[in-house]
Amino acid sequence: MAMLYDIKLTIDYAFETPAAGGRQILRVMPLAIEGRQRLIAGRIQVEPEPAMRLDRDDFFGNRLSELAFAEPHSKIVITLNTRVEVTGGAEPRSMSPDLPGLVAALEAETDLGPRSPLHFLAASPYAQPDSVIADWAQNACQSGWKTVDIVAGLGLALHQEMRFDADATTVDTPASEAFAARHGVCQDFTHIMIVALRSLGIPSGYVSGYLRTLPPPGQERLEGADAMHAWVSAWCGPDAGWVEYDPTNAVFAGTDHIVVAYGRDYADLAPVRGAMRIAGGQTSNQSVDVAPVDG
Repeated sequence: MAMLYDIKLTIDYAFETPAAGGRQILRVMPLAIEGRQRLIAGRIQVEPEPAMRLDRDDFFGNRLSELAFAEPHSKIVITLNTRVEVTGGAEPRSMSPDLPGLVAALEAETDLGPRSPLHFLAASPYAQPDSVIADWAQNACQSGWKTVDIVAGLGLALHQEMRFDADATTVDTPASEAFAARHGVCQDFTHIMIVALRSLGIPSGYVSGYLRTLPPPGQERLEGADAMHAWVSAWCGPDAGWVEYDPTNAVFAGTDHIVVAYGRDYADLAPVRGAMRIAGGQTSNQSVDVAPVDG
């Protein structure tokens, strides 16, 4: 069933001393995805008004806004308001091969476009190979599992072993450290699962997005709904294609999941990234509200 959402995101930064200029890149606007997600309207407001703003797409097709500030400022407030219709999820829709079959399919792959699985096999800044995670992934798999079974099986096993803890890690915590402690946030769950899948030869990447804030009647609230969320995209062969699994909540991405960006890991699609000239410290806050619209 299609779902219609109004989404509001607010990110604010406060500086101890005025920042003397700076540049920022935002990746917060939901994508338009044929057969999956329709962007009906969307607006990003920034205070103070930047001296320059450029809206464009990056290599992976994500919508980004480049900002440049020329005047000193003591705060930045970024507000996104958008309406999105989600018409489907990213659950498995066809058969997938076993691991030897996936290897053969990858050897035959020649596409180097943005969603080519060949971009999602190697190590990336936040998803470095780790022997402990690789051994865990190998032991968690059962003989005869197809690629989609491995994605679901590892995601469920990770969900069962990890504890969601909003205060346990920071944005720079390595996947190996979060896995050793067995707690973290959606970013940690996602990076650990990416490392695990890549260790088995399954192309996998990072999805940033939003979760509906209020669950349907009688259902539990999903973890991570108060901020931007993250989950895994995994390539399961030419027929099954890309599927998306949310290990934080142990579900395939459905109509509760609104996609903002795709990348190899968080480094490719951080919501806000940039640099500024500043002498003191800073604080930041983020709030998200994803409200279903009654049809």
